[in-house]
Amino acid sequence: MPYECNTGNCGTCKVELVSGTVESAWPAAPGLGERDRAKNRVLACQSHPTSDCAIKVRLRPENVPAHRPARFRATLAGTRDLTHDLREFRFKVDGAPGFLPGQYALFALPGVTGLRTYSMSNVDDGSGEWHFMVKRMPGGIGTATLFEKVHIGRALDLDGPYGLAYLRTDSPRDLLCVGGGSGLAPILSIVRGAMREPALADRQIHVFYGARTVRDLCGQDELAVLPGYGTRIHYQAVVSNPQDGDEWTGPTGYVHEIVKARFGDRFKDLECYFAGPPAMAEAVQRMFMDARVPFPQVHFDSFY
Repeated sequence: MPYECNTGNCGTCKVELVSGTVESAWPAAPGLGERDRAKNRVLACQSHPTSDCAIKVRLRPENVPAHRPARFRATLAGTRDLTHDLREFRFKVDGAPGFLPGQYALFALPGVTGLRTYSMSNVDDGSGEWHFMVKRMPGGIGTATLFEKVHIGRALDLDGPYGLAYLRTDSPRDLLCVGGGSGLAPILSIVRGAMREPALADRQIHVFYGARTVRDLCGQDELAVLPGYGTRIHYQAVVSNPQDGDEWTGPTGYVHEIVKARFGDRFKDLECYFAGPPAMAEAVQRMFMDARVPFPQVHFDSFY
């Protein structure tokens, strides 16, 4: 089985306990539902065997990592503010494996207990750099440390790459990408990767980005510099709560509602990727489930 997030959220290490006993480090881990518990399923990343065990697991070829995860050193080479609370961090890496567009890494931050998860926004182009877009969370110890205490030249331990929501280069379908907040990072990585992939040269790419207010908008400038913007790449921002004085003439409301209005009749013809804050991601996932989009066409990682 491929090792994944180790946070109990993604559910990719789910197994059925046939015999034996285990202790769970986190019995209420969200990666395990009530139906799973009724079927005696456990999360391998949260389980400690207390006897000899037999397990049943479903292996899928797409879960076999193209790049074996490893721990490596990464040195902060530069930063760039994208909005008032979203910042790009560019790291030079040493001894890192490659990664696929849409994957993420785990950060060991100084003085912070536990690992923090952030997605790459660039592509593995041989430059030896991994880029991340991180949203500063009010009261968040991890983001406060990254924003305030990790300065240019500081080296950190990273672990990766992980994630199953990577770009499918063998798909015959156009791409639908939905992002919000720091979910912009994997969406940008996927779009950038798609533009470099000859097998996807004739695909249309539809990008929707949901923001709370106008000052939270981001992503258009990064997409506009790519070849094919406006012809192959189509970007639509959505603002859920415009403020008085905002000069906004675009669509308002929840991003998944705008996506459904535009593409709800052809979801099954699209390769769907999404990433963003929990409420948005859950609404998008429910939208695709209600539309009965085949599961192999829907790609996301849950690691909030």
